[in-house]
Amino acid sequence: MTATIVGGGLAGCEAAWALAERGIPVTLFEMRPVVRTPAHQTERLAELVCSNTFKSTEVRNAHGLLKAELRLLGSLLLPCADLARVPGGSALAVDRAVFAQEVDGRITAHPLITVVREEVRSLPSPGVVATGPLTSPALADVIADTLGETSLAFFDAIAPIVANESLDHDALYAMSRYGKGDGDDYLNAPMSPAEYRAFIDALVAADQHQGHDFDQVAYFEGCLPIEETARRGPETLRFGPMKPVGLPDPRTGREPHAVVQFRREDRLGNMWNLVGFQTRLRIPEQKKVFGMIPGMAGAEYLRYGSLHRNSYLKTPAVLSPVLTAPGDDLLFFAGQLTGVEGYTESLATGLLAGINLARRLAGRDAVLPPPTTMLGALYRYLREADPRHFQPMNANFGLVDPLPGKVKKKEKKDLMAERALIDMERWVAEL
Repeated sequence: MTATIVGGGLAGCEAAWALAERGIPVTLFEMRPVVRTPAHQTERLAELVCSNTFKSTEVRNAHGLLKAELRLLGSLLLPCADLARVPGGSALAVDRAVFAQEVDGRITAHPLITVVREEVRSLPSPGVVATGPLTSPALADVIADTLGETSLAFFDAIAPIVANESLDHDALYAMSRYGKGDGDDYLNAPMSPAEYRAFIDALVAADQHQGHDFDQVAYFEGCLPIEETARRGPETLRFGPMKPVGLPDPRTGREPHAVVQFRREDRLGNMWNLVGFQTRLRIPEQKKVFGMIPGMAGAEYLRYGSLHRNSYLKTPAVLSPVLTAPGDDLLFFAGQLTGVEGYTESLATGLLAGINLARRLAGRDAVLPPPTTMLGALYRYLREADPRHFQPMNANFGLVDPLPGKVKKKEKKDLMAERALIDMERWVAEL
């Protein structure tokens, strides 16, 4: 029997690979380039459209722990990310083009995977729907009709990317926060108190893209436009994406009042992403306001910041604990459509959907990791969250079962990570 995967993003590729590696033929549908989206720029599978980082690799960090668990489960995409890695401190930052090329090549070369480029307008069974936050309107209507619940929606913001040669490097310094990674993975633009105040005033006053829909949906808290964050108070950014802690300017020996960080987008360092500067400012305003950042006066924008519509399901109300449709235990959902937020979280649900669909096709039960693991805890959130207030969720230690007894605060995350990996290894062995 052939399994059908709808969506060639991170979750869809992981699901297809997991099934094919277990001997199940797969047809993977990707609608690009026949139908394009507002955010994608290429036809490749697994194209990254927002940030170029999968976040931390440190296991005492929630995202790093989730990666470690997924490697135990046989993730396809994380080894591809390793091959495409660019300097990013402790973060797994990648060259987007190299990453997508690696994934696309492996998927299309697999003898049990057939890639079809066309839009799907019906739900597959057996199959996995992993169409992401930019699900086509036609399929979104089918999903809503089938599940009996209208999808929620929010707008997601993208940060600008600028050309390296257009930056004034004399105004910048290379350093990773607390010297992580190679110690100099990021470029940093320091700001004095006066420069910071002027920047905040200009940012808050700048003209934004307006639209009726913008006022009808909520932003995801983990990806607020920079100008929305600034409106929460003049000091908010200094304790958020512009915090100077751990980044002393080597020219003064002191931490600046505020700092803007640039993260490498490609291996050669020709492109740099403004960290945390997702925005809905109009293009002329981006040039004017971001031009106030030291080193940015003559910046060439390779990609302006923008906003695109993201949709997700009320998963606790409409899907089973293993993310199947009601009444059809062979129809799985995966990726950001299910209400997880972040690259690693998305591919995680795709990987587990592929594993569980393979189990179901073999006559076995679908399974979930224990909630002492980051993956199991994330699925528990999707199952138990209040549907009335459900919002997308990143991996975080607040989801995981607490440790028994009293534990020193500085040891807590290390001990939780150690327990999670032991439990995940045991669970994988039982699979």
